[in-house]
Amino acid sequence: MEVKDANSALLSNYEVFQLLTDLKEQRKESGKNKHSSGQQNLNTITYETLKYISKTPCRHQTPEIVREFLTAMKSHKLTKAEKLQLLNHRPMTAVEIQLLQENCEVLPAARWPFDAICRLFGRNKLWVL
Repeated sequence: MEVKDANSALLSNYEVFQLLTDLKEQRKESGKNKHSSGQQNLNTITYETLKYISKTPCRHQTPEIVREFLTAMKSHKLTKAEKLQLLNHRPMTAVEIQLLQENCEVLPAARWPFDAICRLFGRNKLWVL
């Protein structure tokens, strides 16, 4: 994975998980364990981030699941940030969706499709932890 412009893209938890997992594997394969303070700090950050993120729903995601979700959400006028939030948290009920969206009650029903999101997340066993 290559970051082209750090300020132009948002990363999902799945992408961060994959990136850090790949980085960890590369370091294991190379056998290099630098003991500089910078490397130790990076190792700590990587470890803590992977520890946290592996407890989230992204651990069960695949590129196909992400693609399916984004395709299903195309017809709804959600922002990139809203789609990312839904993908990262994978709400299972309308209440959970409302908690994620700040002004959910003032948005048109077509924009925030509770039923479609619940059906999408509920029908795929990988969405359930």
